[in-house]
Amino acid sequence: MTTTAEPAARVPLRVAVLALGTFAVGTDAFVVAGVLPEIAADLDVGIAQAGQLVTVFAIAYAVLSPVLATLTGTWPRRAVLLTALAVFVLGNIATALAPSYATVLATRVLAAAGASMFTPIAGAAAASLAPETQRARAISLVVLGLTVSTALGVPLGTLLGSVTSWRGTMWFVAALGAAAGIGVAALLPAIPAPRAASLRERLAPLRDGKITMTLLTTVAFFIGIFIVNTYISAIVEPATGGNSALLAMLLFLSGAAGTAGNLISGGWTDRFGAHRVIAVAIAVALVNCLLLPITAEALVSAVPAVLLFGLTAWSVTVPQQHRLIEAAPSSTSLVISLNASGGYLGSSLAGVIGAAALELSPASLPLVAAVFIVIGLAASELAQRIGAHS
Repeated sequence: MTTTAEPAARVPLRVAVLALGTFAVGTDAFVVAGVLPEIAADLDVGIAQAGQLVTVFAIAYAVLSPVLATLTGTWPRRAVLLTALAVFVLGNIATALAPSYATVLATRVLAAAGASMFTPIAGAAAASLAPETQRARAISLVVLGLTVSTALGVPLGTLLGSVTSWRGTMWFVAALGAAAGIGVAALLPAIPAPRAASLRERLAPLRDGKITMTLLTTVAFFIGIFIVNTYISAIVEPATGGNSALLAMLLFLSGAAGTAGNLISGGWTDRFGAHRVIAVAIAVALVNCLLLPITAEALVSAVPAVLLFGLTAWSVTVPQQHRLIEAAPSSTSLVISLNASGGYLGSSLAGVIGAAALELSPASLPLVAAVFIVIGLAASELAQRIGAHS
């Protein structure tokens, strides 16, 4: 591996470049939820149909991540990162220029392909660049880029979309990806590829019951979370009155709370254990969802509701990863990759299920989400029992 004492002083800058890449990817994955009304109006489709853009991106990410990781397994890591960002930027430029709904759908797959290549490799690259005593911190900073995107990238993109158009938002995301690509090209040294793993090896942990139930927790919980997240503009419309600036403010508050939840959940996990943190976060998220049809009626109650939503939604990620690492210490990168795919699978299914629920009414969305959050809680408890008896 290319790690020496000399570049240690440059590690923070190199990790920051990787974090900028995950910030761009996270913004792209989540910002569409903030500009759904503009996309629907411009492409002459319904809100639910526009929401399928989130679904297509998430499905493509979940499916392509292990496949592309296998195909590029022998490539130098720097080459993979640069290729991923190039594909990501081209995908977003194509989205910004797409003339029709069908074309936009296709370009979302291209952008997701780049994103699915970049994110897993970015964490591994950060770990290889940092001194052994700073590797966990380096990885956490790369992950932080993803969570901060919900606090800054999404509301900025939403606000930009309201001032210019949703296409301006896509250009913004492409610019972020291009900036990350320039940084990777200029600052990252050569990082050799690890031992290549076949697709069969990458999926092998799924044969473990505890790991499967833990991953099911991620899928079910994120179905619930992203039913709300994807269609948040429709859910809080009674509170915002359709005002894009107010929606951007709510998205910022939710993202800021999510960033805080991601940061402090590590300490909570060390102190109370992953199982307790997950159980409490999911239970609070459940109660919050059940109350959303009422709290979304007025801005004064919507504000604490979205704060609590962001806090609980992103407090589960770190303890889930901790749980998986404990369950499969010899396959850490594989189970974390599967967990990421599980999250995107959950968000893709949320787009479809949420679209069906929206046909009933926006108020039904958080109630349907609550059903899947309950399933996530049940899967988490079952995973704990498997661990206790194995």
